[in-house]
Amino acid sequence: MDLKELRTRIEDIDSRILQCLAERRDVALAVAQSKANQASRIRDTERETSLLLQLMEQGAELGLDPSYLTRLYHIIIEDSVLMQQAWVQQGKGTGTLQIAHLGTAGSYSHLAAQGYAGRRQCQLQGLSCETFRDVLTAVEDGRTPLGILPIENSTSGSINEVYDLLRHTHLHIVAETYLSVEHQILVREGEEETPITTLYGHPQAIAQCSRYLSHLDGVNVVACPSSAHAMEKVANSQESGIAALGSQSGGALFRLVAVANNLADQPENQTRFILVQRQPVQVPSQLPARTSVIMATHNHPGALADALIILRQHELNLIKLESRPMPGNPWEELFYMDIAIHEQSPQWQGALKELKSMTRFMKVLGCYADERVKATHVMHPERSQHK
Repeated sequence: MDLKELRTRIEDIDSRILQCLAERRDVALAVAQSKANQASRIRDTERETSLLLQLMEQGAELGLDPSYLTRLYHIIIEDSVLMQQAWVQQGKGTGTLQIAHLGTAGSYSHLAAQGYAGRRQCQLQGLSCETFRDVLTAVEDGRTPLGILPIENSTSGSINEVYDLLRHTHLHIVAETYLSVEHQILVREGEEETPITTLYGHPQAIAQCSRYLSHLDGVNVVACPSSAHAMEKVANSQESGIAALGSQSGGALFRLVAVANNLADQPENQTRFILVQRQPVQVPSQLPARTSVIMATHNHPGALADALIILRQHELNLIKLESRPMPGNPWEELFYMDIAIHEQSPQWQGALKELKSMTRFMKVLGCYADERVKATHVMHPERSQHK
């Protein structure tokens, strides 16, 4: 066969792979329905381990590398787990899901909202906002039922502005989602060889690529309200030598091409987003849950330690602790905590009662399904025999 025929054959194979992935998703949803009826836990790591071992053995007979199959099926299993959790939480989605997000189509917040809606079999109807405050206001005013906000990144850390805004809103955190972020330098088609003099990007994207950007001599790095703003500015400008920090999919929307990729300081660059709405949700017992709170301790030595001791006494797993200055009270701190627990559990209710009695201020921001899906790791049988 000539090259054209070979490429046609690859396209046919890829089409069948897509059909099989869609069929696998349908079966995964049926599994979720069965687990919901039986109140069974969604995650079965023993089953995942057995599946991966079986696939590696079958793959070895076909000449496929075990590490390649493991990476591939980690993605497939993660998608399956998150989709099943979404179904157990709210059932089969219908129609559209309205979500306010920072920036226009192509921004990282927009991509995260798309992924969240897609796992719920819904089309995204996005509402573009200029600032994080605008996202909250759109939900508070009833213009949209949901808002999505980035809250922390694995490279640049917490997004302090969002933490500060959460203190003043009556909205509830009802979900979280994660987005793998791969930053690229994007330019207009035909300008791939033009030296870059100005680079536009969102402050978080700039911070996450600080090591790479520090070596760009003669380039003026300019902050924009969102990555979509940066890409739109480059796409619509007639100026030569300008570029944007953005994603591959976002760049495609603006017909920009990448001249550099994988720019983040850390190779595994993920952003965690929270979703907020006016009413809280109740997380089904078979789903792992996370409860987020704000508290202010009394201003005396050991006050925070005393609060953390209460969590330990109730055997609660603290997975996030963030401090922020308290406005109007110099040198005093507010503390944001994420705890791996269902809000309605007696274990948490007992701890909450004690914490309220010993703190100056205590507010539960929300309880929601924990979407951290840790990869199941197995060793290839042949390798384990040589240990």
